[in-house]
Amino acid sequence: MNIAVVGGGAVGVTLAYELADDATVTLYEVDTIASGASGRAAGLCYTAFSDRRDARLATRALDRFREIGALTDCPYVWLARDTGHERDRRRATEIREQAAQMRAHSLDVTTLDGDQLGDRFPALVTDDVVVAAVAESAGYVDPSRYTRLMADRARERGVEIREQTPATLTAAGDVQTTDGRTRYDAVIVAAGAHTRAIVSAVAPIPVKPYRVQALVTEPVDRELPMLFDVTDGYYLRPREGGLLVGDGTIPDEQDPDDWDRDADEWFRAAASEYQKQALGTSWPDRRSWAGLCTATPDGDPLVGELASDIYVATGWQGHGFMRAPAIAERLAAQVLGESWSAFDPTRFDGDESFEIVEGMDVE
Repeated sequence: MNIAVVGGGAVGVTLAYELADDATVTLYEVDTIASGASGRAAGLCYTAFSDRRDARLATRALDRFREIGALTDCPYVWLARDTGHERDRRRATEIREQAAQMRAHSLDVTTLDGDQLGDRFPALVTDDVVVAAVAESAGYVDPSRYTRLMADRARERGVEIREQTPATLTAAGDVQTTDGRTRYDAVIVAAGAHTRAIVSAVAPIPVKPYRVQALVTEPVDRELPMLFDVTDGYYLRPREGGLLVGDGTIPDEQDPDDWDRDADEWFRAAASEYQKQALGTSWPDRRSWAGLCTATPDGDPLVGELASDIYVATGWQGHGFMRAPAIAERLAAQVLGESWSAFDPTRFDGDESFEIVEGMDVE
């Protein structure tokens, strides 16, 4: 069986690795491995999903990250602050309900008030925290390192990786490159924001790229958990001795071939102010960047068979990297004949109109 994978990000290289024992696999990457969304990902990984299906995938992904020594264990906290606004009261209620659902799924999740959170994590400013939840099964991964590692492992299994090789699909499902057209028994497109354009001759898919931003600070002098502030929309985690601080979401559709890869000055200033609010101080940023996430009409990804022997994996809403090992494992099994339809891409017609909603919001 000859299989093509288009896209050299975390999902693509893991797919190639999973398939290589049962098929001859060729992977096409327009640039270099981890040069796209995976290389710009935050690397937060957790099982804190209230949906049982998502929780199972996240748990499997964490297990896979641990198996190869890629995961640094670190608790994941998400919290709501008292602003007096009805929306934030709803968010606090959502956190309590989510945590209860997660415990019903046997996940190790604790609900705390502000004082309890401060006792557990003294480095956090918690005087205005109404409620927080803490997921113990969580950690972070270096996205670029993981993606390159899995590419190397795929090569060891015989996968041919063709970097600097743009590829699209013809209406017949052949892979088209500058070297010509090639027919495969199956083709999987996991090319992030470019997936829609690559498969457009085969079938439309409702995916919109949107821009997000992050920075890494100079080294910090305290121990911190991973944190998502549902009130202010920021998340942070330890990285390279400093802190990765992310948000800067622009909920407008972007052209995946023409967008600003540098973080905006307003975001860098706002991220510094957020550090003061959440941590009592801030640190100079060492570097910053922007990346593209992909949104779908219902917030769930598009993973599976789009047309006969043509598969897609995209629309992650910012949660693609953290689930990459598990999604790749399940999709590879589907390509090889197993039944799986959790995120069936054909549930949409492909021309749906929808607004972009960022993936980390609890509402």
